[in-house]
Amino acid sequence: MLKEFKQFIARGNVIDLAVGVIIGVAFTAIVQSLVKNLINPLIGLFVGKIDLSDLTLKVGDANFKYGSFLNSVINFLIIAFVVFLIVKVVNKFTRKEKAPAAPTEVEYLKEIRDLLKEKEAK
Repeated sequence: MLKEFKQFIARGNVIDLAVGVIIGVAFTAIVQSLVKNLINPLIGLFVGKIDLSDLTLKVGDANFKYGSFLNSVINFLIIAFVVFLIVKVVNKFTRKEKAPAAPTEVEYLKEIRDLLKEKEAK
């Protein structure tokens, strides 16, 4: 069982996934800083508040913190947009030239026919 676990961990996919998660956590911290320090103050110019997390709706004894939800939605949208841009740029640079199509059976037969004709002509 230990040997199987070692093989599982040593696979490239698991290591790639771990690296992706670590980079994702670091990227999330950057985006949260972007939202907190740049986007929210910009929104605050229009809404009148810099930090939306203070916005609440009180119904009876319950407090609905819809401002925190709005902050989370803004974070998600920014992360999704930045990931979209990164994937778009990576795809642009890694786009490979299309490989020529493999010859069909008919093309192979024509090539053999032409080679046989050349051989007969000699």
